[in-house]
Amino acid sequence: MKRIRVAVAGLGIIARTVHLPLLRRRDDLFEIVALADMSPSRVAQVGERYGVEPSRRYTDAARMVTDGGCDGLLLATSGSHGELAAAALHAGLPVLCEKPLAYTLAEAGRLAASSTGALMVGYMKQYDPAVVEAARLLADLGGAQAVHAVEVTVLHPSGDRQLRFANLPAAPGDVPATTAARLAAADRALLDTAVGTDPGARTLYQILINSISHDLSLLRLFTGPPATVDHVATWPLPDGPAEPSVEISGRLPGGARYGIRWLHLPDYPAYRETVTVHHARGSLELVFPSPYLLNAPTTLTVVDEHGGGERRAAFRSVSEAFEEELVAFHAMVTAGVVPLTGIAEGAADIRTSQQVIRRYGELTGAAIGGEAESR
Repeated sequence: MKRIRVAVAGLGIIARTVHLPLLRRRDDLFEIVALADMSPSRVAQVGERYGVEPSRRYTDAARMVTDGGCDGLLLATSGSHGELAAAALHAGLPVLCEKPLAYTLAEAGRLAASSTGALMVGYMKQYDPAVVEAARLLADLGGAQAVHAVEVTVLHPSGDRQLRFANLPAAPGDVPATTAARLAAADRALLDTAVGTDPGARTLYQILINSISHDLSLLRLFTGPPATVDHVATWPLPDGPAEPSVEISGRLPGGARYGIRWLHLPDYPAYRETVTVHHARGSLELVFPSPYLLNAPTTLTVVDEHGGGERRAAFRSVSEAFEEELVAFHAMVTAGVVPLTGIAEGAADIRTSQQVIRRYGELTGAAIGGEAESR
């Protein structure tokens, strides 16, 4: 199989704990040839660790894209990815883009209008072996039309608690203040365009596009995107952090119902996510561990009737979802294999997130602006 040259933009937590180690593990498929990060010390340190020559270490990701010399871009910078993804596609580079694809539908529209390049959104859960097996079993049952309800519960501790095992160094202090301020201002402007200026709506939107988007991707895989958003609620912990918990429910295509409860519990002992698909004759229950723990199995429990009683069968695989995602990216680059989530599907998740914000405004009286006002 062809070995492709990969440039990595953004050396934050997900790149250092997941993507870079897996790219090295799969050096039969990938060669890391360039790195970019706003921190000069971080890009130097990571460059040394992964053997990237000094001339291919950048503090400007756009310059890295312009310089070329690679076959694909892994995009893991903070904030919206719309501008840099568009530059890469314009240069003919295939992109594996961490979520969020973008903050606005306008950005997604510009990506869709690009005449060259291919893009895959990094929803690794879609490539999890347990999810693949659940999708196969659901297809045997009749597909989306067999679904009666989908229930999602996410127990979300703080990032520090999820990453205690990783022993990551403290954040570097050498990011230029002017660069950080410019990027923060650009993201604020994009949030204005997406949902307006209400603080509660902006916080909820960032939870949606940065975390709940994974659950929206699973709904799309199993049933198609939500047809309606009927209920939205947010509530904080007593004396807790500003970021609230979130509850969303509505109708799926074909009349089934969904419910998502994303609980922000900073001191909860471990991340846990449960996605249960109920059908007339049983259930498919997926339990996901922390996404940062490589090769920790997701458990699929199949509940059905057998011999007049309940039967529960478990499926587990230690094949890593992020690694399977990278293999799919390689197939997209080398063979044109269509990813499970491309630009159109990523835009659908942005659209659903904006529908949630609009409904939030209707129920709470919050002043919703931007694109979400018309969703």
